[in-house]
Amino acid sequence: MKVFISCDIEGVATTTYSQECAVNRDSEHFNPAPHAAQMTREAAAACEGAIAAGATEIVVRDAHGTGANIDATGLPECAQLIRGWSGHPYAMVEGLDGSFDAMMFVGYHAAAGRPGNPRAHTSTGGQFRIKLNGIPCSEFVLYSFAGLHEGVPSVLLTGDQMLCDDSAPLHPALVTVPVKEGVGNMTKAISPALAVKRIRDGAEKALRQDLKSALGTLPDSFVLEITYKEHARAKAMSYFPGMVQTGINTIRLETKNIVDVLRTTRFVL
Repeated sequence: MKVFISCDIEGVATTTYSQECAVNRDSEHFNPAPHAAQMTREAAAACEGAIAAGATEIVVRDAHGTGANIDATGLPECAQLIRGWSGHPYAMVEGLDGSFDAMMFVGYHAAAGRPGNPRAHTSTGGQFRIKLNGIPCSEFVLYSFAGLHEGVPSVLLTGDQMLCDDSAPLHPALVTVPVKEGVGNMTKAISPALAVKRIRDGAEKALRQDLKSALGTLPDSFVLEITYKEHARAKAMSYFPGMVQTGINTIRLETKNIVDVLRTTRFVL
């Protein structure tokens, strides 16, 4: 079994503030290293669950910030680690193709405009709200749809409670592992050790399902709507090919190809 795991940090058990997620930056008041370590532990837990379910090949994508947060020495021998960014439209799931049997998302967070995580955003923090086909467009929505495009089912999602609740209806076999809740600029999280245990167990459970029936259905067409915090940003991004400005702060893209959506978001978010 071949498994792809994409990892972010705003949805791991220990993070609350932006400085805690800035793993590759010095901070006078915050020490981000423990949170990178937790990101590594949660990624490793997903790998361990996958191995217990029969995975023999695992690709882990470090998908936060500079893509250089996970400590490779904390991963099992059968796991390859992808770091950094090439500019490919798949971005947070770059390296994914149709050869994988399943994909999992670890440490993900609520979408821009959703209140379930103090660090809620989609790709960057410049948007007030993003919708895809009328639903809040999280990073999980974007890149799990990339999986559907490749014929790879999404079977595990870990992160904040709101993201898990929003995402559960999107994929028929999705196992969710919420590790914290957000209220305003506050989080309430389970123990980091308990998060690791639940992720390990959730990954094994997710991959012991009938993966042939786990693949959801990709929509036939897509409407991407982005509302920016700044009206000038909306005006500037309205000139991107395919975009139409529909309001002072809002632009819209209509397409039948999810790759168009992924390519566009790499430039306009």
